[in-house]
Amino acid sequence: MTVSPTEPHVAPDRDTRRAPGQAQLEVTGVDKTYQARRGEVHALSNVDLSIARGEFISLVGRSGCGKTTLLRILAGLLPPTSGTVTADGESIWRGGKRNDEAFEHFGLVFQDANLFPWYTVSDNISLPLKLRGVGRKERRARATELCELVGLPGFENAYPRELSGGMRQRAAIARALSYDPTILLMDEPFGALDALTRDKMNLELQSIHAQAGATVVFVTHSISEAVFLADRVVLLTPRPGRIRSITPVPLARPRSLETETSAEFQTIVRELRHELDEE
Repeated sequence: MTVSPTEPHVAPDRDTRRAPGQAQLEVTGVDKTYQARRGEVHALSNVDLSIARGEFISLVGRSGCGKTTLLRILAGLLPPTSGTVTADGESIWRGGKRNDEAFEHFGLVFQDANLFPWYTVSDNISLPLKLRGVGRKERRARATELCELVGLPGFENAYPRELSGGMRQRAAIARALSYDPTILLMDEPFGALDALTRDKMNLELQSIHAQAGATVVFVTHSISEAVFLADRVVLLTPRPGRIRSITPVPLARPRSLETETSAEFQTIVRELRHELDEE
């Protein structure tokens, strides 16, 4: 099930570092070293990864392995020390400076929904459109459409304090989708939710991904969640983070909670956990 990028004599068409279709994101030779109070920290080492358009990638690994660091580099929040990252063939970092034009179609979702408490759900969702100069009527229409997509119909005029944790995360996802991003980066968006709500949000995210068609890079500590959502699961080694393996997930879509009881699902999860335990 799992293919290690370090295995010798891998034929080019079987190298799972490479995207199975047209690549949209390319990470080549990325290293990240930064200064901390206790000295230099080598967070990432020689990371190579190609992600296809419309693909769902899960990043997993032990705490401190560099998952979030890699996502922040992809998101334009943290420059790599060396290496290149391209989106649709355009470099997103130029000499340590962010290329803002390359990020016009990126959406970001974090563990904290970060909704403005004085804005309604509709106003929070449509804020990126407002900042882009889109008219009020069009913003309202798009917010209503997205509330339907993420399962919040009827809550357009509610305030964040009136929503559950899962509902706030739905609103945050809707906000990230408001301007039709082609790439969606998600850093443990459901980590603070209870198990039942998390399961429900995973089902919703799968549906949203299918409808929106965006490329998704998803950071999680949960192996089961990673396998349930992903087309491929990328396992990073402990610091400095390197790609230990990339595991294809050939499970049919759409996936239901019953998928997690299947022998194939359990085998993939078991193999990934075994690899994680070996670290």
